[in-house]
Amino acid sequence: MANWGLAQAKANFSEVVAKAMTEGPQEITKSGKDAVVVVSKKEWDERARPKRSAADFWLNSPLRGSAIKPKGLRGGLRKVDL
Repeated sequence: MANWGLAQAKANFSEVVAKAMTEGPQEITKSGKDAVVVVSKKEWDERARPKRSAADFWLNSPLRGSAIKPKGLRGGLRKVDL
C-alpha cells in the first residue's frame, strides 16, 4: 500500500485516485499518523458486500444439528395494552 502525506496527496489527488484504481489502496497520513485510505469503488464494493447472507450463515452453522437447545424465555411473555 502506497503512503502519502496529506499535503502531498492534496497536491497529487488525481494521481492518488489513479493509483487507487490501478495499484490498490493508497494510505494518507496526517501529521505523520494514519488518517485515511483511498480505495477504488470496485474494491470498496467487493469488501463491503457480505460474503454470504444471514440465512446462509445460520444454515451452515457448525452448531446446526447439534444437541444444543436454546433456553426459553424466563418469566414468559408479558401482556401489553395497545
